[in-house]
Amino acid sequence: MNYMKAITRKKYGSPEVLQIQEIEKPTPDANQLLVRVHATTVNRTDCAILSGKPFVMRFISGLFKPKAAIPGTDFAGQVEAVGANVKSFKVGDKVWGLNDEGLSSHAQYMLMDENQSIVTMPNIFSYAESVACAEGAHYAYNVLNKVKISEGDRVLINGATGAIGSACLQILRSMNAEISVVGNTKNIELLKSLGAEKVYDYLKEDFTKSARDKYKYIFDTVGKSTFGACKHLLEENGVYISSELGPNNENLYLPLMTKLKGGKRVLFPIPSDCKRSLLFVKNLIEAGKFKAVIDKKYTMEEIKSAYYYVISGEKTGNVVISYS
Repeated sequence: MNYMKAITRKKYGSPEVLQIQEIEKPTPDANQLLVRVHATTVNRTDCAILSGKPFVMRFISGLFKPKAAIPGTDFAGQVEAVGANVKSFKVGDKVWGLNDEGLSSHAQYMLMDENQSIVTMPNIFSYAESVACAEGAHYAYNVLNKVKISEGDRVLINGATGAIGSACLQILRSMNAEISVVGNTKNIELLKSLGAEKVYDYLKEDFTKSARDKYKYIFDTVGKSTFGACKHLLEENGVYISSELGPNNENLYLPLMTKLKGGKRVLFPIPSDCKRSLLFVKNLIEAGKFKAVIDKKYTMEEIKSAYYYVISGEKTGNVVISYS
């Protein structure tokens, strides 16, 4: 087969700019793999790359128009062909990968250099389960990697039902932290099964007003709170970390200001090294300490609906696009 289906777009915008096209199937060069994509996700990063918002995203994805016609940041699939110089992978290997700057993985086939962020899949997971443990776990691991979590540390996660939050919860459980979370009514049992000891239902209470415990770390994985609103919940030298810029981009300058002032601090980690994140979570998966959290699965033909659902902010865990 010399052609493949791919989801494409020519400009920034809503999911309406997406279309399915039949284009030429790529051919790997000497250092590349040709991967047949079996599953990918639509995640928060994909939505930012699609819309070009916040504007800072355009410095990565293209200032005036997208650099890549095909979106997608993660995948799970099977190696179909390898270049002459490829040593680490062979035809038939089941692999998964991630690049939060874009991979053009919303297509039936894609190319990857063997030195990029691609590893063999966890041996106990399906394609859909594997890809659902990529993007959220990458951001969660990069957040947790910036601090030193000790057994018994009190930690609060705001937004624990999302891809990042549910991954953060499971990683913290593997570290034996004492975990409280903010979620919604329908997901209370899920959050407890993932390791939460206390759940604040944001549909019934404001955790910033009802919480009585003090926390060494507060992780806002959805960007719906602020350091100011949470500061009274932190221990004396506690740390507040957000995955979003915050009102007026405050999380860009508060880390320096709070560091100079001393005491309670803000951190805003920039995620890096996707391959390290994949290997870390793969070890947890194979040790039985991490599981996929999948909300919905869509087909390629339903891609617009998948994006709209993620944009709605109502998803639990991950939204998977299945090609097989």
